[in-house]
Amino acid sequence: MSAIAYTLTVFILLAAIFTALFRDVLSAIVVFGSYSLGMAILYTYLLAPDVAMTEAAIGAGVTTILLLLTIARTTRPPTDRVFERVNVPAVVVVGAFVLVLLTLLPDMYAVGTEDAPIWGEGVLAETPSLYYLQETYADTGAQNAVSAVLASYRGFDTFGEAVVVFAAGLAVLLVLKREVFT
Repeated sequence: MSAIAYTLTVFILLAAIFTALFRDVLSAIVVFGSYSLGMAILYTYLLAPDVAMTEAAIGAGVTTILLLLTIARTTRPPTDRVFERVNVPAVVVVGAFVLVLLTLLPDMYAVGTEDAPIWGEGVLAETPSLYYLQETYADTGAQNAVSAVLASYRGFDTFGEAVVVFAAGLAVLLVLKREVFT
């Protein structure tokens, strides 16, 4: 992995840790928003732009705004200290898990390398991925395989996801409208 990926990974881990440790709600929300933005940047680096856009829109955008609106409409308890008591056994368990993940990080294959297992001899030929990569243009006329999979091969699934997101957005708007008028 490159220095960019390591830097993003460290930033994301630190943001996650500080989100859990901050006792001031506003500070935790801001750090959580930066965590989501870091994840979106990492997904972009890992060549998953559709996941990155979803993370940026939902994680860094909508969730952060809804949490900030919640704070604005409720009372915020005063806190003298940013950090309060920490659950030491939980921190030890999470710390051990993070260390295990960090030791596994150098063994990851670089993005797009030919020696990655999915590209190995006989592996890709036995998966649907090869069909999608080879036949996308012939089947759909789309230049981008990801767009073809989302719009053509998984069209009904993508439509269902859009309906769910639309329904959630309407529910949020109805709740906010009811809150404003009461």
